[in-house]
Amino acid sequence: MTIIPIQAMLEEKTKHIGKLGSIAGADILNIQLRAGERIPEHHADNEVLIIVQFGEVRFLVEGVEEILTQDTILTLKPSEKHSLEAITDARVIVIKLK
Repeated sequence: MTIIPIQAMLEEKTKHIGKLGSIAGADILNIQLRAGERIPEHHADNEVLIIVQFGEVRFLVEGVEEILTQDTILTLKPSEKHSLEAITDARVIVIKLK
């Protein structure tokens, strides 16, 4: 068993992107954004799972817009180009599969 703590970073600063840890087969990232902050278009070499812990985030994936909330999970295929913008303050967990 492994417990990975997640700190609330938005009280101290704006945009935060940091690695939480790794497990066999995956890296886990913590992204915290204030409303209006963006991450420009990029891609990952492997499959990715996007889990919004709180807030609303607008993703643009290969030209298709999706609004993610805590009630949704987004999966990305390798090399799918995507960008994101926080509609509200948000915390997102990104799991990059190896």
